[in-house]
Amino acid sequence: MYLSLVVPCFNEEHGLQRFHDALVAALSERVRDYEVILVDDGSTDRTLREARRLAAANPRFRYVSLSRNFGKEPAMLCGLRHALGDRVALLDADLQHPPELLRRMLPLLDSGYDQVVACRTRSGERRWRSLPARAYYRAARRFTGVRIPDGAGDFRVLSRRAVEAVLSLPEHHRFSKGLFAWIGFDTAYVSFRDAPRRFGRSKWTFGALVDHGLDGLTSFNAKPLRVSLYLGALLACAAGAWIARATAKAIVDGSRMSVCGALLVGVGGLQLCFLGVLGEYSGRSYFEAKRRPHYLVKELSPDVAGYRPRPVERVP
Repeated sequence: MYLSLVVPCFNEEHGLQRFHDALVAALSERVRDYEVILVDDGSTDRTLREARRLAAANPRFRYVSLSRNFGKEPAMLCGLRHALGDRVALLDADLQHPPELLRRMLPLLDSGYDQVVACRTRSGERRWRSLPARAYYRAARRFTGVRIPDGAGDFRVLSRRAVEAVLSLPEHHRFSKGLFAWIGFDTAYVSFRDAPRRFGRSKWTFGALVDHGLDGLTSFNAKPLRVSLYLGALLACAAGAWIARATAKAIVDGSRMSVCGALLVGVGGLQLCFLGVLGEYSGRSYFEAKRRPHYLVKELSPDVAGYRPRPVERVP
């Protein structure tokens, strides 16, 4: 069975050779027929040059270079569209997703599962990092309506049926962890400990993580809007009770409540919050209505004699 490995890359010029060596060693004598698709997501360093060199030296390696940095989600989508394999693996190029774990994941996929997901354990992680992450995964399970295990990331192996199911979902704002969970199918989980970065720095800034998290919470349903509705109704009832109490107190002893200003400020702040939630959904509808492509391809690796033909780009 043919295996495709999709590897999004952004400014990984110093690590691609190490990744190549580790991946080839992990698959040696275990997977005979495979391809590696390096997706250069508009890198500003010499990642594309390294991808060209690896593709020229090893016919199993191909590359797709995007016209600019579109983000990891479009880069993964691009790799999935170009993957030819009956089985498709997604992993990062920084070796924090250990390629050796594929030796445990692939047999599970071949035993009848459609997805095998690598879940990161939090042993040894500092509490200031693990506690917010656990809280987010709990919130994601509640708001998205799908089961996303704590520590589940993009490192996974998919059957061709699962890949086609993911490719059939055309939305612009993509939260792949949720999409992979939404399609269902039989799923197995493998735990692993996140390896430390051997080179470079993480591309996920705090702001990028917050944006990605909001995408996950709002991409699958309108529960945040419903929460706003419930809170608004609760505040309206509380405000009505407060006004009734203030009126009665003024009639009885002529006193005035001194916290009306604070109440107005609190209600005004919540109204702005609700408007922000509504604006988030309106903005998503605006982008979906445009129907722009998720990415644009700048360069593809040339065909190699005797190698499988490159697939035609599918336009949603």
